[in-house]
Amino acid sequence: MRTGYFNSLLFALLTSVSIAAAAAPSVKPEVNTPPVGLEVSAKEQSGKIDLNTADAVVLQRELSGVGEAKAKAIVAYREGNGPFASVDELLEVKGIGKAILDKNREKLEVH
Repeated sequence: MRTGYFNSLLFALLTSVSIAAAAAPSVKPEVNTPPVGLEVSAKEQSGKIDLNTADAVVLQRELSGVGEAKAKAIVAYREGNGPFASVDELLEVKGIGKAILDKNREKLEVH
């Protein structure tokens, strides 16, 4: 009878340990990764795209009606003529007309 009593206690102890282990919250190990250099685009700073700092990829992605060729034309114009003085100067870029400028005017700024 003593062995049966001892076995019952041992079983109860092992069962409670396994239940406690299963009920414990799982903790994910922290992974310490070095910070990656964050690029802050012209859009993230003020919510608008700065024509004088945005690259062709940002212009293509953010502006309506502007594809790869027009985005590259905007950057080429800026590099050849200096920074934009106003958003309206975008009309000087080949392929950019009044309709495209009007669709995107609220998204654009110059600094």
